[in-house]
Amino acid sequence: MTQGAQFAGLALLPAITVNLLLSLTTLIVTFMGMAMLNERPTGLQWVGLCCYLAGVVLYFFPVTLAAEQASGVAIVLAGVVANAVSTLLGRAINREGTLAPLTVTVVSMGLGAIALLGAGIALQGLPPISAGGWLMILWLAVVNTAFAFTLWNRSLRELSAMESSIINNLMMIQIPVLAWLFLGEGISLKAGIAFTLAGAGIMVVQLRRLPVRLFRSAFRQTTG
Repeated sequence: MTQGAQFAGLALLPAITVNLLLSLTTLIVTFMGMAMLNERPTGLQWVGLCCYLAGVVLYFFPVTLAAEQASGVAIVLAGVVANAVSTLLGRAINREGTLAPLTVTVVSMGLGAIALLGAGIALQGLPPISAGGWLMILWLAVVNTAFAFTLWNRSLRELSAMESSIINNLMMIQIPVLAWLFLGEGISLKAGIAFTLAGAGIMVVQLRRLPVRLFRSAFRQTTG
């Protein structure tokens, strides 16, 4: 549902609008995680989340939508909710540690892929695919799906749903930087400030993972 809604939304909305809406996933995961998983962020993590959201708003502002794009917004928001629920379910399963990450990936992605493929063929038919197209599909299947989602399920064993979700949103920074490096697309001053804010927020959220003794040791070395 998440992937289908994302692609359907991209057919109706600009990519920048879809990315902005997808960035709301972490906020939804945070509040739902408090209720469903009893995972409550620390005060410092709330600060990091607010810093990240400020960077997101700065990067995407201003966003203008035509009246006829309301259906696209509704579709993407449905995908955002589905993504948030998926993250929470994944965390609930993986933190138990009874199932291997690869097993969780095969079952969840396998069933989802069959449903999505069936819906696609029923609605649009099976298109002709070139040899190059099959290579792209193979890459997306093996690297972007099988490998990436196995790592994702592995991370959900150790990190809370909120921590994993906000790390996943590093793509907002990675994609423009890679476009600058490989495609020659420029990064404006506003975008640079937004990336810095968002990146700092993500880092602050993860500071809870560092052992307290590490800070104590650093403090002692500094003070002699």
